[in-house]
Amino acid sequence: MTLSTRRLSPPRGTPPRHDVEVTGGIVRGVLRRGLRMWRGIPYAAPPVGERRFRAPAPVEPWHDVRDASEFGAIPIQSRNGAFVGAARDAAMSEDCLTVNVIRPDSDETGLPVMVFIHGGAYMVGSSAEHRRNGEALVAEGGVVYVSFNYRLGALGYLDLTRYSTPERPIESNLGLRDQVVALEWVRDNIRAFGGDPARVTLFGESAGGNAVTTLMAVPAAHGLFARAIAQSSPANAIYPPEVTAVWAQEFVAILSDLVGDREVEATSDDEGGAVLTAASAEQLAEATVTLTLRTPDAHPGTIALSPVIDGELLPERPLDAFKEGRAAPVPLIIGTMDREGALFTGRLDILATTPSRIRAIFANTKKKARKAIKAEYPGLPARRPAADFGGDYAFWFPSVKVAERHSQFQPTYFYRFDLAPRLVRWMGFDATHGLDLFAVFDRIDRPFGRLMTALGGRRAFHATSRRMRSRWLAFAHGELFDESDWPRYEMEARRTLIIDEEDRIEADPRATRRHAWRLFVPHV
Repeated sequence: MTLSTRRLSPPRGTPPRHDVEVTGGIVRGVLRRGLRMWRGIPYAAPPVGERRFRAPAPVEPWHDVRDASEFGAIPIQSRNGAFVGAARDAAMSEDCLTVNVIRPDSDETGLPVMVFIHGGAYMVGSSAEHRRNGEALVAEGGVVYVSFNYRLGALGYLDLTRYSTPERPIESNLGLRDQVVALEWVRDNIRAFGGDPARVTLFGESAGGNAVTTLMAVPAAHGLFARAIAQSSPANAIYPPEVTAVWAQEFVAILSDLVGDREVEATSDDEGGAVLTAASAEQLAEATVTLTLRTPDAHPGTIALSPVIDGELLPERPLDAFKEGRAAPVPLIIGTMDREGALFTGRLDILATTPSRIRAIFANTKKKARKAIKAEYPGLPARRPAADFGGDYAFWFPSVKVAERHSQFQPTYFYRFDLAPRLVRWMGFDATHGLDLFAVFDRIDRPFGRLMTALGGRRAFHATSRRMRSRWLAFAHGELFDESDWPRYEMEARRTLIIDEEDRIEADPRATRRHAWRLFVPHV
């Protein structure tokens, strides 16, 4: 399994080549920190004007050599929303559909490709949020790293098709469509960067993890990646159109107040569509935040910004595709954090973690199932057990179901990330949502990572991070793990890699909790 660290350099006498021809024209990259980088390359036409709320269109060509030394504008999002991201200082635009590439400074070709989809609840974030993401993977593993932007919020992840008209068409799953087109761009262009389009590993975390498990159920994405890694995927946050249409109506009512049309709540769908067209990008972002924060209480256990089962791009619930063997036939790594829900407090709290939300979910279950779940979370709905309940409901149990179903058809590996620095544990977060990104992207020596390890634990985190990256890189290079190191997940033994200061294998960890959830939400 272990992949040796290697830093590649060009053969003597071979000058670095940074001009690359891609769909649309020629882009000029830069050499930074011993790696070749290209940033802000358009992979689709700007989704602006009449293209707002439309599927991505082919990229518009350019004639001169295009500078690709800096990231493109980030997707439209609130600068003062529920989450703190890169939005406060970054240039922002609806014209955001760009891709970034990092490769070793060598002329080697046929390299494995790792395509990362960022998270952020489909509301915030961008491929530029952590500017050095991917550099450690490229330097240590000799891969080509790709990241990209996709539309967020109402522009990408609200199903507004009820407001579509022949004169003003609106299409579904826009952010998901962006992701498919980005993967098609990789297929068509990655050879120019030394990558092998037949060796693409798709990976993502949180909403990006949901994107991975969802794309595995999108027929149009099949064949665009050969392997997949889903980190902390809320894999069941996918809804039918009758549910998403309600959120669309609620969103337009919120938006109408912002644009000054307070009668829209009682108007036709056609007039609601006019409000969507007239609204500014900033108003769309503000209304998105309001809807996102209202939804957990108005519709407990759901997340409004999500893909919709539209019968076209996404024909069925991904969990059903996994169950029937219709998901992409590729090897999969999937897993979660030890305590996913601990992060979601205060303005971040969009999970089923409050007494009223938990009561609403319990109301739809049988007494025996409620009793079994309460035994797994003593003290519920107190803060700590409520956080664990909400995190397991959104992330852990759906990921378990993906693993057990996909393992019937393809090699599948399940993990749980348990390592947390002392200060993070002292603050009550433990190994919570997003901490694994500090390992995968080698962030522990950056300012926030140093703060987290101020009371110790940096050396242990470094060691665990190297092991985790080595496994991710070995997987991207085409390896299937040795049974003694990381056995495949199978329904009989359910052997799971526990990533900690000392990694270990456990058979069916938290088995009684899994049985309780199986009774509690049998439809998952």
